[in-house]
Amino acid sequence: MLDRLTQSLNFHSQALMLRAERQRVIASNIANADTPGYQARDFDFAQALRDATSRAAPGTLSSSAAPVLRYAVPSQTSADSNTVDMDRERSAFVENSVKYESTLRFINGSVRTMLDAMKGHNQG
Repeated sequence: MLDRLTQSLNFHSQALMLRAERQRVIASNIANADTPGYQARDFDFAQALRDATSRAAPGTLSSSAAPVLRYAVPSQTSADSNTVDMDRERSAFVENSVKYESTLRFINGSVRTMLDAMKGHNQG
């Protein structure tokens, strides 16, 4: 049982670290929205999570498991060659924030449940 709990927490900690990294990438895109020639970046979260959970040690995001940044496909051309689409970036930022918060709540709930189970076992 402890192994299942550890695996679950490791999975969610990897997800949390990747969500934080994606938030950083999206924030960088937003910050550079007016920078001529800036190329927006992002990564495939699902693929990055599969890679991270299969290769990285628990609680770390090793360089071999770091997400592969790709250039975002521009929805329209711009005169200054900047590919940041603010609507897309805002949407991605909010979605990622909500998913970060839900992952954090899940981890907190799992830890709380584990602590309650240990307290109940010790009292019985």
